[in-house]
Amino acid sequence: MTLDTKAALRIKTAALWVAIVAALTVGAALVLQYVYGYVPCKLCLIERLPYYAAIPLGLMALFAPERIARLALGLAAIGLLYGAGVGVYHAGAEWGFWPGPTDCGGGTGANPAAVGDFMNALKSAHVVDCSVAAFRVVGVSLAGWSAVISFALASLAGTVALRR
Repeated sequence: MTLDTKAALRIKTAALWVAIVAALTVGAALVLQYVYGYVPCKLCLIERLPYYAAIPLGLMALFAPERIARLALGLAAIGLLYGAGVGVYHAGAEWGFWPGPTDCGGGTGANPAAVGDFMNALKSAHVVDCSVAAFRVVGVSLAGWSAVISFALASLAGTVALRR
């Protein structure tokens, strides 16, 4: 296996991992939202944006020539690094290390036509505020896990994009 073949394989492998893990992360968030009724707060929705961008960038890098693949992975790394920062900010607000945004609060996610419909929507929805963790997995909130996953994917994508 030549050096160029190894580099191409490394790029394709990283691209596939970025696309798959980003898709699984967003998929898990959507299952929590639409299956279990957890309504995302403003920061939760912002944290998803880098994943939405990383999926097509990873797929592009998987099929593109090396130069474009490196560029796509570099862009994914920058976006995911931003997502990690938002996740750290969100998790810190949940732990009370600093205040969260003043305009952040949960809603029902519904647009009811009548008050009765609104009351029914409130019964089935879990309202989430930016400063309150919906739940924790191994002591870490979903925002904290998002920060960890975003940082890991950014590290992978950035390292492979810059590596010669």
